[in-house]
Amino acid sequence: MDEPVYSIFDIKRYSINDGPGIRITFFFKGCPLSCVWCHNPEGMSRKQTRMYTVSKCIMCGACVQVCPAKALGFGRVHGAAGGGIQWDPDLCTMCGKCAEACPTRAVEMASKPYTPKEIYAEIQKEKPFFEASGGGVTFSGGEPLYQGEKILQLLDYIGSAAVRDGFTLHRTLDTTLYAPAGLVREAVPRCELFMVDIKHMDSRMHRHWCGVPNEPILDNLRMIASMGAEYIVRIPYIIGVNAGPANIASTGRYLSSLKHMPMYVELLPYHDIGKSKHSRMGTVYNPESERMSSPSTADMEEAAEILKKYGVPSRF
Repeated sequence: MDEPVYSIFDIKRYSINDGPGIRITFFFKGCPLSCVWCHNPEGMSRKQTRMYTVSKCIMCGACVQVCPAKALGFGRVHGAAGGGIQWDPDLCTMCGKCAEACPTRAVEMASKPYTPKEIYAEIQKEKPFFEASGGGVTFSGGEPLYQGEKILQLLDYIGSAAVRDGFTLHRTLDTTLYAPAGLVREAVPRCELFMVDIKHMDSRMHRHWCGVPNEPILDNLRMIASMGAEYIVRIPYIIGVNAGPANIASTGRYLSSLKHMPMYVELLPYHDIGKSKHSRMGTVYNPESERMSSPSTADMEEAAEILKKYGVPSRF
């Protein structure tokens, strides 16, 4: 059987926000959701994504010269408007040779293939930090469960390899839980923590903002709670989307109805970090110009108080 390969678009070391202790976080390509405010739009598609930072470009032409498909040109090319380097989407094969040739990294490919052995080798480098802080590895994205059965194979592999090497590895899945119930059920005994996003309690509004309904997410969360899994709920709290007493009270009622409550709810104030990434991808952030803004401290405190009424601990 061929060794599975995983498309990773980022590796973040020394992370302190993706689970307990100091962690290494791997970001997987591909996500079934399409959240308007997505922080990692380069992780949405399973396909390779090219990033171009025009401010870094010195217009040396190295990328133009090496392109085997002759898909690149300066300024206006193939009818495209604007300065810098232009790509013809009909000719570009995403081979990545332009990124390899770029001396300033103005051109970058968003993902790189990794085998389980290669992922574990990166994890091993961080072992001293895990032991000192109670940290571990977090798989994020994109959506790690979008890898299907391959994510179970990876969780098994790194867990067994760590035991072989004499240490216990804390494994966390940072997930939307928008995945087949059977896959989620199989993941529960293979990781020590779930970090689960709840974007909106109204399924119609969830579909509007994220492209999919929320019933599979809420059903899967109820399932892992009934199985006794440890989990944290994270809510991207956004004025104009899900902020306000009605939605947060609905969230509190739902969480308080679960057999096993979350360790806590983390309220994450909105920011538009994804905007600059869309610019580098050549796509448009918030194309419908939806009204979204950051909550005030008072808004966050109000949400925390509402959750508290339902016995749900929170932090922000």
